[in-house]
Amino acid sequence: MGKATYKDAGVDLDVYRDSMSRLPKLMHRTFSPRVMKLDGGFAGLFKLDFTSKLFQRNYEDPVLVACTDGVGTKLRIARLTDTHNTVGIDLVAMCANDAICCGAEPLFFLDYVAMSHDAPALLEQIVEGISAGCLEADCSLLGGETAIMPDLYATGDYDLAGFCVGVVERKQLIDGTAITPGDVVIGVASSGLHSNGFSLVRRVVFDMEGLGVDDHVDELGASVGQTLLTPTQIYTRPIRQILDHYKVKNVIHGIAHITGGGLQENIERILPAGVTVRLQRDAWSVPPVFDWLQRLGNIDQDEMDRVFNGGIGLTLLVSSYYADRVSAMLTDAGLENWRIGDVAAGQGGVVWGDAT
Repeated sequence: MGKATYKDAGVDLDVYRDSMSRLPKLMHRTFSPRVMKLDGGFAGLFKLDFTSKLFQRNYEDPVLVACTDGVGTKLRIARLTDTHNTVGIDLVAMCANDAICCGAEPLFFLDYVAMSHDAPALLEQIVEGISAGCLEADCSLLGGETAIMPDLYATGDYDLAGFCVGVVERKQLIDGTAITPGDVVIGVASSGLHSNGFSLVRRVVFDMEGLGVDDHVDELGASVGQTLLTPTQIYTRPIRQILDHYKVKNVIHGIAHITGGGLQENIERILPAGVTVRLQRDAWSVPPVFDWLQRLGNIDQDEMDRVFNGGIGLTLLVSSYYADRVSAMLTDAGLENWRIGDVAAGQGGVVWGDAT
């Protein structure tokens, strides 16, 4: 009778050790002075405040903000193109962009990578993207977990989950309750599809149209794979700059991250009773990838609105008095933005109509 080994069952501990040895350098480059290094420990350590008096936040009533998300079936595009160093940016974006909706400063990020088999080079590419996303979001990649599950994932497949923790002073918490009639809705440009609706994207592009990831699309000026893998925009730095600038003023009343559910469902999540948001469809430039996808799949406009962001990745509901200045600050940060609607007294919800 033969002897059973973990390696024969699909998990090679020597290769696993090699995988783990590649990751510390990618984590360390994201560390802020608040991280307490504990390489090889069972948890990550993070000080809520800085030790240096020069940088101390001196929190009075801090509230911790926690978010979790994944990348979804966009991972299939990464697999088809054998490009794995960008989906980690998406992973960070989907979490950090949620945290900033509460006005929070993202502090640290944790990742969970589930794989079919140990693949050190593949894991390094994935975490390279996560590390890059953390640098862009100004948060520390504090730790993570890699799970090898050969019987649950086909060879070469993997899945990602991310977890972001941030902090905000209670008096500066943004929860939508301050939204009032007369507020302006500023839409901030997305970088494309972001990380939502890819089950529909794959059905249209690959199944219905029969395209491959290497096929060039003239109207997009890129290949199918390049277009679909464009990383999700991370908004945390410019939004934090605006919030810090107006720390003592009530300027931004609500922030909505536009993910699955589109503009209507995501803005509705933050609206208080008694107000309606009116959006103007022709107020912004829709990236050509959406028109291309809609045409290929003959997708109804209502379906496009509900599944995709339509070119708006984040919305700010802002006091009308400060709207022009907030818009200018976004532009200075390199983010295209538009007035896409307003807030009026009403029975709630988001409607398409004329913005004032």
